[in-house]
Order: sequence, then C-alpha cells, then structure tokens
Amino acid sequence: MLIKNGLLVTMDAQRRILRGEVVVDGDRIVEVGKGDAGGAYKPEKVIDARGSIVMPGLICAHTHLYGMLLRGASLNIVPPTDFSQILQRVWWPMDEAMTREDAYASALVGCLEFLKTGTTCFADTYSGPNSVDLSLDHIAKAVKEVGIRGILAYEVTERHSSEEGERGVAENVRFIEKIARGGMDKVKGMFSLHASFTLSDQLMEKVRRLADKYRVPLTIHTSEGLGDLYHNMERYGKRTVERLHDLGLLKPDVVLAHCVQLNEDEIGILKKTGAKVAHNPMSNMLNAVGVAPVKAMLREGITVGLGNDGYIFDGFENIRAAFLLHKVHHRDPRVMDPQTVLEMATVKGAEMYGLDQELGSLEAGKKADIIVVKPDVLPTPLTPESVLGHLVNTVDGDDVQTVIVDGEILMENRRVLTVEEEKVNAVSQKAAEELWRRLSAIKPHVEYPKPAASGGE
Repeated sequence: MLIKNGLLVTMDAQRRILRGEVVVDGDRIVEVGKGDAGGAYKPEKVIDARGSIVMPGLICAHTHLYGMLLRGASLNIVPPTDFSQILQRVWWPMDEAMTREDAYASALVGCLEFLKTGTTCFADTYSGPNSVDLSLDHIAKAVKEVGIRGILAYEVTERHSSEEGERGVAENVRFIEKIARGGMDKVKGMFSLHASFTLSDQLMEKVRRLADKYRVPLTIHTSEGLGDLYHNMERYGKRTVERLHDLGLLKPDVVLAHCVQLNEDEIGILKKTGAKVAHNPMSNMLNAVGVAPVKAMLREGITVGLGNDGYIFDGFENIRAAFLLHKVHHRDPRVMDPQTVLEMATVKGAEMYGLDQELGSLEAGKKADIIVVKPDVLPTPLTPESVLGHLVNTVDGDDVQTVIVDGEILMENRRVLTVEEEKVNAVSQKAAEELWRRLSAIKPHVEYPKPAASGGE
C-alpha cells in the first residue's frame, strides 16, 4: 500500500512533519519519507491523500465501552450533587443491570464510533457484577468484528463482597491466559482494579502479584473524586497514592486513571515509581470532580495519556478539551501546547501500555495503524507550520476519511468496510432500551461500601 501526497504528522522521535509518502507492506510500515518514497515499490493499493493529514491512529488510554448505553438517557433518579452520588445513583445500578449481551452491544457500537473518529487502539475496563463470567469474550468479539485494537479487563471490586472481587480476578486471569494461547492478535488483556475505596489491601496486593506473573498492565481509578481521598485518609491515615505506593502497587506498568486530587508529594511518588496517568478531561468536567494537575505531572516527566472514561468517544474532541481546560484552569494561555496534547493522544498512549515500539507514530517497522484526515472546513492553508494548530482547533472526528489498522483498510472515504453501521446501531439501541427499562426497577445505593478489613485499619 502506498499513501501519497499527504502532509505527514509522524509523531516520531523528532516529531517530523513533512509532505511525503508512507509505504505499507503487510501489517507494517516499511518507509516514511519525502518525495518518491514509494518509487522502489509496486503498490497493490494507492491512496491519494492530497489535501489531507496522514497521522498515526489515536490511542484512548482509558474508556468504559459500556458507557455508550447511557448516551442520552434520562434516568428517574434524584439528581446527584457530587461524584459519590453519581456512582451510587447512576453507574453502580447500571453495572448491576448489565448482561453479557449488553457488554457485546456496547462494545460493538463503541468500537464503531472509535473507528469512525480515528481511534485505532483503546484500553477498556468493564464492570458488571451479575455478568462477570465470559464478559471479556463478548467484548473481544465486538472488537474483532470492527477490527480496531483493544486492551481489555474486568474491573475488580469488593463493593458487595470479597467473593465478588475474586470472581473479577478470575475472569481477568482466564482471559489473559486465553489471549496468550493466540487467535486474537489485536486484542490484549490486562488487570483492572476499580478504586482503592472499594478494595482491600489483600486483593490489591494479589492483583499486583498476578500482573507481575502474567507481565500485563494494571490499571486503577485513582483520586477521581474527593471521596477516594477522604476514604483513605479516614481509614488508613494516607492519601490515595501513598496507600497504593505502600502496598507496592505502583510500577511502570501501572496506569492510574484520573489523578485529580493529587498533591505534590503524590506526584513525586508517581515520578519515582514510573507509574503513568490516563487523563480524562471531558469526564472530569461532566462529573465536576476538578482538574487534574497535568501541568505539574508533565513538568516532572510523568507519562500522561488521554482517555474518555466512557463519555465522548471522538478523540479529537478530547484533544481539544485537554488543550483548553488547563489554559482556563491556570488562567495562562501558554499552558498545554498543541504538540503536547497530540502526544498524549498518540505516542504517550502507546507508551502507557508498553506498546511504544509497535504503535503511536509513523515509523518504519511499526504497525500500520494510520488515519487520513481531511477537514471539511479549512479556512486557512494546511501547511507543515499550521497542521498542529488545525488538528487541535479545526479537525473533529467527522473529518477522518480513511482508517487503516494492521495494514488493513477498515474505513475508506468515510465508508466502514468491516461492519454494517445500521445493524450495529440497531443492536445497540435494542440493548439500551431494555437496559433502561431494567434500570427503572433498581434502587440506588445509599452509602459507600465497606471493603474487607485489612491491616491498615
């Protein structure tokens, strides 16, 4: 395959931007360069990217695919006043109502939206205490049908019982071992812990040992709302990151989602341990939890990727939100330049999950995960000097024309080639309708769960 005449935003080590060509052979990029890079080849497929931006596919560092089934829902609940009530009145009842078929339906439509808006790889955690067993297989089936990449985990929690936590661990182990046997090249497994306020020390230590054993990433929601921080201060006399560190949980293979309520000492712990952070700006705004100290994290060299937390799946909307949020938060327009936020959505996202040798940039030898973007409205010239500004300020997901994953064209000229969009939407709408009906009969939680006692009490 030859992609020619495009403006290449490589995101390589030099962050080169050039007019040139990308040559793909099989599932790999074999050449990226100016001029006639493809002259030595006889391509079977030529994509003319004239007037378009050619760049690596976006990487979503943290999502919940099943959040798609709440899109537009008007729930019959007392409106939550803070994040703790959002969990109790919205997400936890939904978790309990989810079926494996719902997990499949939401993953199918979530992956379709990712594909259509240029995200080619994502990390997802699923929660459903009444649909634990084989849930990851149903999600993986949807990922495989759409054709993008997914890093999947079941979200382990003990909010009901310690037995619930063990079932979640077992589902992750089963799926990771299944992936190791082969057959799903674009799907990987990992471990996911819900949050420290629904988990005992013993279970978190157990999952840490398992992540070491299987050599897979581990992710946990961390200090998203103040409830997490207060819980740890009251029960353990420690801030959230301090507790995780003292348990030995934090290593370079750990991805902490959110990290909104962090102080300087906790940021120092992240720097020392190499733990990474998935920033979810639009979700943080939606839930009114605050603004993560991303500026301070980046200053300390902490790897920060960009996620959506199951809210808005258009990666370019999330890029723009991250670009703007920290400016207004710090009242400083110099904060968060275009290149930094684009790195969070590409190369840093790959680095977070140990995939930076394979994904995240246009470089010879890497996987051919490529998107071609052509803005519908382009009020000023598209040049090497203006392209980063256009990606942050002009482009949205609807401008993604062509998506290539593993060297395979999944969408061309806005036409999805792997699944039928109408059928995907029908499956999702049916699942959502039935889920909403079940949700109306579920009472919201009224208090925080009390995890199993530990030596920290």
